[in-house]
This record gives sequence, C-alpha cells and structure tokens, in this order.
Amino acid sequence: MMGFMKAFNLMKLNDFKMEISKSLGIIWLLTAFLFLIVAILYLWNIDWWWILGGAAVIISQLLIILSWQDAKVGTIANVIILVVLIIGSAAWNMNNQVKSEIQEMYQQQKSTEREVVSEAMLKDLPIPVQTWLQQIGVVGTEKIQTVSFKQKGQMKLKPDQEKWSSAEAEQYITVNDPGFVWKVNMKMMPIIPVSGIDVFKNGTGEMTMKIASVIPVVKVAENEKVNQSSLQRYLLELPWYPTAALHPSITWESIDETTAKATMEYGGTTGTATYFFDITGDLLKVSAMRYKDHDETAQLIECIGEVKNYGRVNGIKIPIEMDVSWVLDEGVFTWYKLEIYDVTFN
Repeated sequence: MMGFMKAFNLMKLNDFKMEISKSLGIIWLLTAFLFLIVAILYLWNIDWWWILGGAAVIISQLLIILSWQDAKVGTIANVIILVVLIIGSAAWNMNNQVKSEIQEMYQQQKSTEREVVSEAMLKDLPIPVQTWLQQIGVVGTEKIQTVSFKQKGQMKLKPDQEKWSSAEAEQYITVNDPGFVWKVNMKMMPIIPVSGIDVFKNGTGEMTMKIASVIPVVKVAENEKVNQSSLQRYLLELPWYPTAALHPSITWESIDETTAKATMEYGGTTGTATYFFDITGDLLKVSAMRYKDHDETAQLIECIGEVKNYGRVNGIKIPIEMDVSWVLDEGVFTWYKLEIYDVTFN
C-alpha cells in the first residue's frame, strides 16, 4: 500500500526514497487487495485460501526486491505470512487425506438392501442386549449402515496434566464392512494446534498425529497392537451405531442379568468388550482391554467409556455425552470428556 501512496503522492513518506512509477504503484495496490481477499477467505474457512496467499506473497516480495532499499523490512512480514501459508497448505493436505480415506471406506462398504430390525432378529442375543436394543428403539427401524457426526470435548494426554485441552473432531463409520475415519483438531497450548487422523478398515488401524498439520509426532500403520486397539475402539463406540450388535462378525455372551460380552473377529483381528446395563436396559458403560501405546513394551490396559447423557437420532436412543478413561495402576485416568452432535444415520 505504501508503494501506491508513494507513486501517486498521496502521503509524504520520508523513509521511501526511491521513485515508483504509477503503473508499479497500481500493482502495489492490487497486491494489498489480494492480501485482503486472502484474509477474508481464511476467516470464511475456505480450504484453498493459502493458494491465493502464496501468490500474494510472491508478488509482494518481487515488489519489495524492486524497492529493496526502502521496502526490505516488508520481507519480515512476508516470512511470517509464509509460515502461516505452509501450515494452511499442510492442513489442506490432511483434509484431503481424510476425504480420500472416507471415500475409500464408503466404496468398500458392501451395499445391501435396507433391512428393518425385527423382534425375531434379537432372539439369539443375551437378555441384557435384547432389553437394551428394545429399550432404545431399534426394533422397527432400518439397520444402520453408515454414521457420521461431529464431536467436541476436553482432553488430557497425561494424568499429571493440569489443564484440559479443547478438541473438535469429525467421525465417519461404516457398519456392513466395519470401519471408521476420525479427524481431530486440538490445542495442546494456546498457540500450538495438533491434528490427528485415526483410521480403521479391513481389520487394520492407522494413526497419524502432526503439530500444526506439519511436524509428524505419530505415524503408525501395520502394527498389530494398533489393529487390536482400533477394533476395540469400534466395539467401545458400538452404542453410537447399535444395530451393529447384529453384525455376523460379532458374537455375544451373557455374563449376568445386566452384563454381556461381545467378541468381534474381523480382518484377522479379534477383540472383546463388556457392556454394563441397568435393570431397565440403559447402557451405563463399556469396557475393553486396549493398548494405550503401540511400542514393544505396551501392555493391555482397561479402557472404559462411561455414558453421561443420551439423545435420540431417527428415534433411536444413543449416548451423546461420554467420559473415556484408562484404568492405570495408580488409579482411573479420565482423559477424554466428549459430546457428539449433528449425528446422521445412513
């Protein structure tokens, strides 16, 4: 903008010694407008804002070079903007990766005719599971094939972490061919964003975590412990898509009048989860033995999802608020308090 003012003598700029032609001044003005457009696109959460931003920085830096003696300090601003653009580009790439994973998962999902859940379908299930499914209203509804929702919550990565970190996520689930894609954004500190992607498909799990979508801190695939932990997570989250209890890969065993165990074998991976109900059939919590870490020393640890509140989606009652905890030697460590919303079935 200063170059435009200098070219048209709109303001006295004592520090700007070099003469600037009016045509070059107009380019300075257009570049300023381009930066303004980039800022608006960023505020509107338009994914490709960083592409225009890159063009603006290049043009701006060329103008600075042409007036280097007077405008070189502007390079500092361009470097700062460039760092933001790199982060924006990396976030765009992660979003595209998520879209690709979702598309692949949906393409693999076997398409079946819409099937309505009947009382007869429940008869071979343990009594607590039958009571639960009847009580939440799945009888007479279509079997759930796909699920999507948004998620918000508070997270801690370590028991001694004093402050909770905010997290926002999106999750996509397929039931006929069990799988999920989970994309999370969280802030571990006010200015340090962390993005992560968890994928479960074909019985295998993958985990990716990056600081500012750029610096990888976790990248794990083809790991048996991650596979098992991902399948266990699928079972822990089954109450969000409860007709999956009828999936042929899952077998049920009654433990007592209010408790039942599910065992799932899929894609070469096996896992179990225990479901605890009250006498009316409301789910209280789900428990599964999972790997908290993925290295050679990682041991199975009990993971509990405790229901805090319910809501209804298409007439089906599902948990919408849950606390997730690890049962450590030193005590129960609640690491995630979450709420799901904008839930869509099929």
